[in-house]
Formats: sequence, structure tokens, C-alpha cells
Amino acid sequence: MSRIGNRIITVPEGVTVDVNDNVVTVKGPKGTLEQKMLKDITMKQEEGKITLERANENAKAMHGTMNALINNMIIGVTKGYEKALEIIGVGYRFNVQGKKLVISAGFSHPVEMQIPEGLTVEAGSNTEITVKGIDKVLVGEFAANIRKVRPPEPYKGKGIRYKDEHVRRKEGKKAA
Repeated sequence: MSRIGNRIITVPEGVTVDVNDNVVTVKGPKGTLEQKMLKDITMKQEEGKITLERANENAKAMHGTMNALINNMIIGVTKGYEKALEIIGVGYRFNVQGKKLVISAGFSHPVEMQIPEGLTVEAGSNTEITVKGIDKVLVGEFAANIRKVRPPEPYKGKGIRYKDEHVRRKEGKKAA
């Protein structure tokens, strides 16, 4: 029995959820998101509540996934998602130039990343940025790609990390 799949999703005021040709469209104050319905999953909507049902036992694995995807879309068009990153190291910095993010992370060249459509990157300072958007997957993927440029290393803690991330530190050779 899928507990997440059986969860009832409440649709807040100002948000509309429609299904046309097996595509779920969620419209809200921050924008519009679309997601293809997974196979053998049907959606029922009545009085601001959404329930998902599966046609057979083979769709059991996707029941909870589809429920979570629709719930994430509703949260995205109402509140939005954000990931905060910080860079630690001497001379390491972020620089937002229009639709481009330039990262100086100790390489011989600055790393330039194109900011995807639908996302905004705000610089709190030259060592902190926030990636914001309505699509949870896109925000998380772009933040992970930024972190991948220079992941935090365990000896000095230098690199790019999420704001709330804890990096486990090692002592090094002098401890022996």
C-alpha cells in the first residue's frame, strides 16, 4: 500500500490543476508547470482536493511518485523553491552577469555557467548566491551543477557547498 500515493493533495486558492491529453498543468501566481501523467495513474479532483488512483498493481511504484510530483508543482507555483550556496576559499567568488554565472574557484580560468530559463540567481555577497525558481527539479539540478564545479574538500573545507551543508573534516598527516 502506497502511503504517499494515497495522500490527499489540497489545492490552495488561486491555483488551478487541469489534465488534458495525459498532461497535468498547474497554474498559480508564480507561473505554470506541466508534467506528463505516469502510466496507469488517474487523477480525480473535487472541491479543491486531488486524489490519485492506480489502474493495477504494476503502477504501485509510480503511485507515490506522481503524487509527490503534483504536490511539488503546487508548492512551486505558490511559494517557489530556493537553494542557497556559499563558496569558501581565498580568492573564490561568484559573479552574476545577466544570464550568466561566473565562478572563480581556484582554477586557471573562471568557470562560466548559463543560467537556465525559469531560474533566477541572486548574489547576497560575492561568496553567497541563492538559486530560485518554481520547478523543484530544475532548482536542485542547477544548484548541484554549481556545487560540482568545486565540491568541498575534507581537509581545509574549501569549495562550494550548500548553505546548511555540514562538511566532515579530516585531520591530515600532522595528526599522526
